[in-house]
Amino acid sequence: MRIRIITPAPPRSRKGNRISALRWAGLLRELGHRVWIQQGYEGECADVVIVMHALKSAVAAAEFRTSCKAFKLVLLLTGTDVYGDIHTSPVARDALAAADRLVVLQPLALDQLPARHRRRAHVIVQSATAPRAAVPRARGCQVCVVGHLRDVKDPMLAAKASRLLPGESKIRVVHAGSILEAKYERLTRAENTANPRYRYAGELPRGRVMRLLAASRALVLSSCSEGGANVISEAAVCGTPVLATRIDGNVGLLGADYPGYFECGDAAALAALMLRLEHDLAFEHDLQRRMRALAPQFKPAREKQALRKLLASL
Repeated sequence: MRIRIITPAPPRSRKGNRISALRWAGLLRELGHRVWIQQGYEGECADVVIVMHALKSAVAAAEFRTSCKAFKLVLLLTGTDVYGDIHTSPVARDALAAADRLVVLQPLALDQLPARHRRRAHVIVQSATAPRAAVPRARGCQVCVVGHLRDVKDPMLAAKASRLLPGESKIRVVHAGSILEAKYERLTRAENTANPRYRYAGELPRGRVMRLLAASRALVLSSCSEGGANVISEAAVCGTPVLATRIDGNVGLLGADYPGYFECGDAAALAALMLRLEHDLAFEHDLQRRMRALAPQFKPAREKQALRKLLASL
């Protein structure tokens, strides 16, 4: 098949939409398809068009629908779509209705879809690959935050939590990600200066991000909204525990009984989990065991099989 993947994120961007597009393109090529990634309609038709983000890519989807009568439209719903735009935006709702198939990134997202659309929806969990070589653990008790800095991610929560720790704690926070909202230039600079437990590492290449995850005692995922974060997949294949907000996007991947949750915005609860991780080996081992048990569902072969099934359904 000729497949075009439409993502609003530009080339060389490390935003989630672009990373997902690149990964899917690779898997689809392994399945024998011809695949192009682009930001909008460029005058060429395809057998299948995969649109990432209902609202931001709505114009491109409409242009394909007008110009290419026979193609099939697949809409991958982001967290912004699932937990926001499809409930408030007529444009996003129209995109939902126009798609031949819908894709969500974790099963609890299905509950957000209008009932009439669920039969066209597929759950495809994002995959990840662990570093090839073993990565030694960092000294002390390093926890990491991996994510771009914008308000919905509550990116400074781990820094706030680290300020609540007792003086003897060896916990250090390393944050990797690009700054998407300008105020975080100032906030990260101030935190680097004032908080010896915190270091903002900036945007890192993929390989270094994976090594950071593998070297850390835990990943902190403080988002208040997620569609199904790929960083959970990356942590799982590294065997790294996750301390995460109790939101559907995380619970749908980690499970309802996962013990590493805290409520959105609760720095004190996150600080308590960090301390427990530092001092309670049984707790840490339980989290590690659960992440290892989850890891097989994040294998690239599973995601590739899910894509094969999606295309077969068309």
